[in-house]
Amino acid sequence: MNETIETILKHRSIRKFKNEPLTDEQIRTLISSAQAASTSSYIQAYTIIGVKDPVKKRKLAELAGPQSYVEENGHFLVFCADLYRHEKIGEWEDREVIPSLESTEKFMVAVIDATLAAQNASIAAESMGMGICYIGGIRNDLETVSELLELPDRVIPLFGLVVGFPEGNSDIKPRLPMEAIYHEDSYQRDESSMKAELDRYDETISSYYYARTGGKRSDRWTEQMATMLSGKKRMYMKEFVEKKGFNKR
Repeated sequence: MNETIETILKHRSIRKFKNEPLTDEQIRTLISSAQAASTSSYIQAYTIIGVKDPVKKRKLAELAGPQSYVEENGHFLVFCADLYRHEKIGEWEDREVIPSLESTEKFMVAVIDATLAAQNASIAAESMGMGICYIGGIRNDLETVSELLELPDRVIPLFGLVVGFPEGNSDIKPRLPMEAIYHEDSYQRDESSMKAELDRYDETISSYYYARTGGKRSDRWTEQMATMLSGKKRMYMKEFVEKKGFNKR
């Protein structure tokens, strides 16, 4: 096993960081690593907003939870799906690009491009001794986030990424067994096998929480998922995405 794989397999979310801002060189390394990720048809349909302004970071921390580590970290990045520059390219090159930009396909391309870039940045950060935590909580109020970051139409903030040097550490949370997520040649739909795999995983997760909390928590993963999915959350998303000029066709 090489160092890259070891870094990937040691991943855990960090939620407490030293008061040590990243240097400009470190930020540039992370962004360069992000840009090295694969991009569909060379479109590069994303933008990364680095947030240093303490007032903006505080507001984003409030919107996201509140989550204090959005404010207190080495650096905070917001990854955005971005087709705004491509709209401008269409204008400058005198080509009709709007139907393509409004397609579900280009919406997926932009989201995937941004996600691949973010994961590259995350692995780079962890290889440099930093910790990271993805912040989906900014989607609690994307209208306000967009106003705060002055984002034009055809730019959607997807998630934040907290980066910094860890203050302490956290345990690696067990993932689903490989048999549950890796299928060969076709999707394996045998429900009894699926149920057995998830039952074993539930035992693992319940034991993990019990040990981590000193017996105060022992919930199962399937229990968590059922509870989460039975509630409604961020149901405004379709309307917001279309309003921003994405996923309309």
